[in-house]
Amino acid sequence: MSAQSQEPRIQRRRAPIAITIGVVAALVVAFFAFAGIYADVLWYDQLGFLSVLTTEWIARIVLFLIGFVAMALPVWGSIQIAYRSRPVYAKLNSQLDRYQEVFEPLRRLAMYGVPVVLGIFAGVSASTRWEGTLAWLNRTPFGTTDPQFGFDVGFYVFELPFYRSVVGFASAVVLLSLLLVIATNYLYGALRVSGREVVISKSARIQIAVTAGIYLLLQAVSIWLDQYATVTETGSLITGASYTDVNATIPGRGILAAIAAVVAVLFFITAMIGRWRLPLVGTALLVVSSLLIGSLYPWVVQRFQVDPSARSLEEPYIQRNIDLTRDAYGIAEVEEIPFEAKTDAEQGALREDAATTASIRLMDPLVIGPAFQQLEQFRQYYQFPSALDVDRYEIDGASQDTVVAVRDVDLSGLGDAETWFNSHLVYTHGYGLVAAAGNQRSVDGQPVFLQSGIPSSGVLGDFQPRVYFGESSPQYSIVGAPKDAKPIELDYPSGSEGADQTQTTFEGDGGPKLDNAFTKLVYALKFQSEQIFLSDQVTTDSQILYDRDPVQRVQKVAPYLTLDTDTYPSVVDGKIVWIVDGYTLSDQYPYSNKVSMSEAIADSETQAPALAFDEVNYIRNSVKATVDAYDGTVTLYAWDEKDPILQTWQKVFPTTLEPMSEMSGDLMSHVRYPSDLFKVQREVLGRYHVTDAIPFYSREDAWTTPKDPTADAASQLLQPPYYLTMQMPGQDEPSYSLYSTFIPEARGEQSRNVLRGYLAVDADAGATDGERADGYGKLRLLTLPEDDNVPGPGQVQAKFNSDPTVSQSLNLLKQGQSNVINGNLLTVPVGGGLLYVQPVYVESTGSTSYPLLQKVLVAFGDQIAFQDTLDLALDVLFGGDSGADAGDNEVDPGATPTPPEEGGDGGETPVAPSDEVQALLNEASVALKNKQAALAEGDWAAYGAADAKLAQIIAQLLEATKEE
Repeated sequence: MSAQSQEPRIQRRRAPIAITIGVVAALVVAFFAFAGIYADVLWYDQLGFLSVLTTEWIARIVLFLIGFVAMALPVWGSIQIAYRSRPVYAKLNSQLDRYQEVFEPLRRLAMYGVPVVLGIFAGVSASTRWEGTLAWLNRTPFGTTDPQFGFDVGFYVFELPFYRSVVGFASAVVLLSLLLVIATNYLYGALRVSGREVVISKSARIQIAVTAGIYLLLQAVSIWLDQYATVTETGSLITGASYTDVNATIPGRGILAAIAAVVAVLFFITAMIGRWRLPLVGTALLVVSSLLIGSLYPWVVQRFQVDPSARSLEEPYIQRNIDLTRDAYGIAEVEEIPFEAKTDAEQGALREDAATTASIRLMDPLVIGPAFQQLEQFRQYYQFPSALDVDRYEIDGASQDTVVAVRDVDLSGLGDAETWFNSHLVYTHGYGLVAAAGNQRSVDGQPVFLQSGIPSSGVLGDFQPRVYFGESSPQYSIVGAPKDAKPIELDYPSGSEGADQTQTTFEGDGGPKLDNAFTKLVYALKFQSEQIFLSDQVTTDSQILYDRDPVQRVQKVAPYLTLDTDTYPSVVDGKIVWIVDGYTLSDQYPYSNKVSMSEAIADSETQAPALAFDEVNYIRNSVKATVDAYDGTVTLYAWDEKDPILQTWQKVFPTTLEPMSEMSGDLMSHVRYPSDLFKVQREVLGRYHVTDAIPFYSREDAWTTPKDPTADAASQLLQPPYYLTMQMPGQDEPSYSLYSTFIPEARGEQSRNVLRGYLAVDADAGATDGERADGYGKLRLLTLPEDDNVPGPGQVQAKFNSDPTVSQSLNLLKQGQSNVINGNLLTVPVGGGLLYVQPVYVESTGSTSYPLLQKVLVAFGDQIAFQDTLDLALDVLFGGDSGADAGDNEVDPGATPTPPEEGGDGGETPVAPSDEVQALLNEASVALKNKQAALAEGDWAAYGAADAKLAQIIAQLLEATKEE
């Protein structure tokens, strides 16, 4: 048989093989996709939020089908009509003949393929708008009308964006159809260009004219809707319709919409009578009108009428902007309190602020993280976050501010032992919550722990200490076992040296069950790990825990929420829970000023992204969420039940939120006013504390948040707000609060770093079941007189750094290769003025070292003091007796108080010898602890270095005592 005859047979044999391979590949891809979908179903179903997933899927599928049909069908119909009505005997030039020869074999594919491809793109685009569509279908009125058109605010938040997106989609469909109609008619000779003459067949004329008319009608609707959008657009002066918008832009858009509708009618007339002159003239008129009426006329009004008299003409519109901005950001009810701050530190001045003084926090959560790691980590497979959280607990009948952190598992600490078995079956969870008193320190400067150790012990009572769901939990863990099986999960190290280990078995319901081979296969594919399917330790009683970060879990079950960046753990009702604040946002609130959310919350604790596209002009803390650290249970509580956006989403997901009445008193005592909301509000209040239009226009009293004084000199990062228990003017007793300060807004490159405002919010929700405290969320703004130059944080920090006595003491602390770390600079309204407090930490350069609180800087007016304890520093600052005790009043390092510097003149007063001795003793304590830690870890190099350091300090001590 010839080679030529064999080739067709070989090709026929290869064809089924290729088809088989293609089918198998398609099935494999489909199964991988199915595995991901099925895993999502199992995850949501186990958590009890399957309705969220199914609702989203149904909405996406329906919108995809609507988008697909709405695009593909008109495009297909337009092409079919143009093709079927083509002239049969049209004379074509040679070039079109060649085009037809090339296109004809592909005609059927193109006529169906182009609509399908465009339909798929349109369907995908439409499916991404599922949230806006569901919000429109379930919209809730705000009960507030805009001052320009008199519409309910809900029209702008829910309806107008939806209508504009529908019109935009329809315009895209008609425009693409028009282009394809023109192309098809040109290809088949129904539209010909002969010299200067354009010849159009009757059928092509009708189709093109009708399609163009529909497009112009849609543009008329779009332009008409645009006039309502003026109240949400940001202009050069304000967000919202200004004088030019009201008197030129809005009427102009109405006129343009009418012109576009008339031109559309002219196209419909052309379809019947066949004359193109009228619609073409009308189109030209529309273009010219858009330039004259839409652009030139508003420019003339602005330039020659508004600019010369802007302050008077814009006044009513600026007032609208002020009033609605304050409403949208929840700052309309802020209480402004004129505050004549005292600057003289008089003896006994703090007597009436004893409770606030006792609660001043000394432990900086951004600094003492290494202390938690060194003192409470215990084993290398545990970890603490570098930035700790703050909370408060009622201890012995009194509220105690605390610094808290969860001891989470750290798989990277396993080293060579980081096998699949250990990583996913043994080291499955963290253990315990560690809490330190915020206002106390030990004699050597360590935190005073209220809850610590393994097993966990302390004043917080009995609670479930195991943390299977945390911010640093492993990607996935497989837990659970038959009742008679030997536990294999590491619970915690035990024994005097921590060499023994206690095992446990997870007993909750925290993840999908791996109770059959198919589910094991699904998760083996999802995590690309065959061990999940093959391991004999994965039984029918096993569960797989994943997506364990609290923020991630809440975001998945409540996709309509924007979550606070600061999630914190608390012991609530006998278990550790993560508390997450959720916001409902909008950028369509009429006349409300827009801000970038990410930029507004950016400070030295929270970094802003390089590119931010998240402008908002309405925000509510609508949801408080909790995530159980043991079994991952997510509970959403409707915190702001009056929020129309939340009410809308409750209609969409009716079974996912619990009412606030279901919150326990213990949980109430730990929720707080969220920091991101407060940051956004302080950003807005920098300008909108001014409530009258005239001074607002002149920006006579614009404020800004000061730069973080503890950051590098070149840093532009803002000082973050701080949680403190304190009593503001207007309060009957201290409460857990969040505060920030204001300084004048910079003019040019210079900014006066003097205080102009002090903003605080009552962050305590009370401790009653299902009932929020009356004062919660109350904003108070202390406004300082223009002629009162109370120093701002930057000035105070500069004074601390330049004072000769302070510098001399700091230089002594830096001896022996130690680092001095300035903690957060707190501002507290006590004694009729504003007290600044800054803890100062010392950290040796050893690998096992951690910061120890050694000194405290305080300032009141122009006077400063620098002592070993806050209690002593306050007494020195306020004439020998402040009148109140600080939280560290029981610490007596034996230092002799030195008088404060008057007026900042700072003499050359030397540090008392006892201060020098005390500093050396503190360094010796650090060296001794480093030596003990090195011995415990078997690090002989570090042990030798610490021993040499200790010997050097002892020699310095002997020399110092001889001089005395």
